Amino acid sequence: MTRISRRSTRPKLKSSPDDDRPPNNQNPNRKSRIPGDRDTNFNRILQFALKFVLASAILFLITRLFVKFNFMDPVNNTLKPRVVTPLPAPKLMDLPMFQGEHKEDLYWGTYRPNVYFGIRARTPQSLLAGLMWIGVKDGRYSMRHVCENSDDLKTYGWTHHNGRDYGRQVLADQEFTLTTSFLKSREKESGYGGDWAVRIEAQSEIPNEDMERSVHMFFYVADEGGTALGLGRGNSDIPDDHILAFGSRNDVGSWQLHLESKDDFEFHYAGFKTRHIHNLSDLVQANLGIQARTIGRLQLSDTSDDAPNILVFQISAMIPFKADIAFVSKSSGSSSRTEKRVRSLVGDPLSSRLEQKQKQFDVKFQICFNMSDELDSEAVTVGKAALGNLLGGIGYSYGQSKISLPPSSNLEPRDNYISYWPAELYTAVPSRPFFPRGFLWDEGFHQLLIWRWDVRISLDIIGHWLDLMNADGWIPREQILGAEALSKVPSEFVVQHPTNGNPPTLFLVLRELVYGVKRNKFTDSERNDITIFLRQAFVRLDAWFKWFNTTQSGKDANTYYWHGRDNTITHELNPKTLSSGLDDYPRASHPSEDERHLDLRCWMHLAADCMSSISEFLEDNHSGKEYGSTAKLLSDFELLNQMHFDYATGAYFDYGNHTEKVRLSWRVVGGGSYPNRELVREVLEKPVLRLVPHVGYVSLFPFMGRLIPPESWILEKQLDLISNTSSLWTKFGLRSLAKTSSIYMQRNTEHDAPYWRGPIWMNMNYMILSALNYYSEVDGPNRDRAKIIYNDLRNNLIGNVARNYKQSGYLWEQYDQRTGKGKGTRLFTGWTSLIVLIMAEAYNDI
Repeated sequence: MTRISRRSTRPKLKSSPDDDRPPNNQNPNRKSRIPGDRDTNFNRILQFALKFVLASAILFLITRLFVKFNFMDPVNNTLKPRVVTPLPAPKLMDLPMFQGEHKEDLYWGTYRPNVYFGIRARTPQSLLAGLMWIGVKDGRYSMRHVCENSDDLKTYGWTHHNGRDYGRQVLADQEFTLTTSFLKSREKESGYGGDWAVRIEAQSEIPNEDMERSVHMFFYVADEGGTALGLGRGNSDIPDDHILAFGSRNDVGSWQLHLESKDDFEFHYAGFKTRHIHNLSDLVQANLGIQARTIGRLQLSDTSDDAPNILVFQISAMIPFKADIAFVSKSSGSSSRTEKRVRSLVGDPLSSRLEQKQKQFDVKFQICFNMSDELDSEAVTVGKAALGNLLGGIGYSYGQSKISLPPSSNLEPRDNYISYWPAELYTAVPSRPFFPRGFLWDEGFHQLLIWRWDVRISLDIIGHWLDLMNADGWIPREQILGAEALSKVPSEFVVQHPTNGNPPTLFLVLRELVYGVKRNKFTDSERNDITIFLRQAFVRLDAWFKWFNTTQSGKDANTYYWHGRDNTITHELNPKTLSSGLDDYPRASHPSEDERHLDLRCWMHLAADCMSSISEFLEDNHSGKEYGSTAKLLSDFELLNQMHFDYATGAYFDYGNHTEKVRLSWRVVGGGSYPNRELVREVLEKPVLRLVPHVGYVSLFPFMGRLIPPESWILEKQLDLISNTSSLWTKFGLRSLAKTSSIYMQRNTEHDAPYWRGPIWMNMNYMILSALNYYSEVDGPNRDRAKIIYNDLRNNLIGNVARNYKQSGYLWEQYDQRTGKGKGTRLFTGWTSLIVLIMAEAYNDI
């Protein structure tokens, strides 16, 4: 083996020109003795050391700055990824307006929209209460607890709910109907949040039926924090004081749960000790199953685990039946005073209070929405149910969102996600059985209705959402907080992606609030609260706008596109755009950074215009000028037309890398004895950069945003598209996609039915109606025509929703464009509740 000497691999020292001695290279390990060379080397080493120290200091400073602005939590000074770091700004929910009386007044509520009837407090580790019952489906017993479309209830939902202290709900099962009423009461002796009562009534579903029927109902109380509950009975007979359960909590003090009924019934109970409250149905069914096999009866075991945090009480009775359950807080004082409070929450006193609350709801409904006499009573009943279900569907949840991380991340999260900070959310929900959680773009539409009913509830909800903003100005678009929420979501939709946005519809509401204040639509107290709220919210709204303006911007100036589309996908006819909220609405066939999404541009105009209005209202001239300039630029009609208008069809379109010649074709995959077939996208033509020729809701965004001058001929073209039966018009509402589109009612995959490719959606129809109303009131050559179309469309929408509610007992997610029949998930009382504003002709008339 050849040995390489150290000498041959080291640079040689050059001799001084005046040095007549040979270089000292006899020993490679011996230091040089050349005069002056030692000092020269020392200086070089010193210079190198100084440079190294300086470079290290600069690198250290850069690293600290990088950590500070990308990973450091400015509040706790702990190393944390920026994506899960809260925005360093005062929280809106810390404002005085959300403390004190307001917070206590909203403490208890029906804040568990995922179950048929559930009560909780707005606190992370709450005392819970709820109802289950045994129904019959296809001749078999079935437990009802969590809202499920598969239960096939004939109808259910809140007929009345005021969002604060009263609600009435009807649940029509196959053989009987349950009515649940909820009432809150705050007395001087009450603990924090006051007392509450529940009335449960069971009636036969078949009028004048002679056959006797029994009902098995299960009312439960549970402590999320695991605190043991006391059982207020010792045998199978209810004691004289009628106490079901008792306990003590830091928030409400000592409490008691009482049962009162004048009807005969059989009573059983069971106690469980578990933190998995979202699986309570399984525990109850398992207990009943053991009893059924042991004694041949459907009854609970009359036993309890040691120190149970869940108590379930079975009430079995003949129909008709009525029972009242009263919860009294701070019950450790005088027993006579406690008994007096209980007496006021059951029996005839409760009947009187419930009747009074229902009348108050009806009066306020008429005052708030001033329904026209032209509407029949059935339509008004639908309107009340729509509002009641929206308010009754407001929920409270607490937990941590799961946030995706890029593959290159140096962190080591579980399953490639990292947890958001623990947070609470008070929010309305789109659908109790299918979407019982918060959705960002839905919430803006919800609040268009809620602020008109109770502006402080609306501000509370908006504040909770804005407090979820991270240091970059991003808000997770879907909120899945806590075990109950997670139990209803397929795993593929749980993780949220911080590169993806959602339409900033909260600006729709905020703009209306500013307008309302300017027009004196609020009391002095409400005006003051709105002003304080907007002042504190401005930094968050500013961060939110800037997040959109930077992360969702396109290649060209003043263009935008929704991030998150998958350009590698092979099994979708048109890659979905989930972040837009319009899921499978057809965009460019080949996602790329060259895209320009018309709807996002219009949302950005709305946001800039709203920020300009807020700045002006708060007398912030600098911000107002900047946002005003942005809004003016995004509303530039010539620029809009250059980027998105097709003069040949008179329609506005997206722009991107597109071909119309794509299709789904069957392909055999796998070998052996069991080959499989799957639908795979086949591209028959090379895509090119062009306008994407699909007329639909996206095409109407400039119209909805009132960006088209009333005198322009282009406005007439939009009215042509709206009123054309071969395009968007039906006698039930406007289609989401024109019949002329190549993707009209086409499946996106083998298993994905068309969603935004034809069916009628209420939120977009509401916005189109609002624009029609606007153009029917401003001067222009199309004023009269806009009014005619407005009236026809409004009547069609109201008639179809009311007809479906009468026939099916539900409001629906969408409506079939051919038959008008409700589609998608039912009990969709999120933005479909906008039918109330359509009935009331309450639009944003700024």
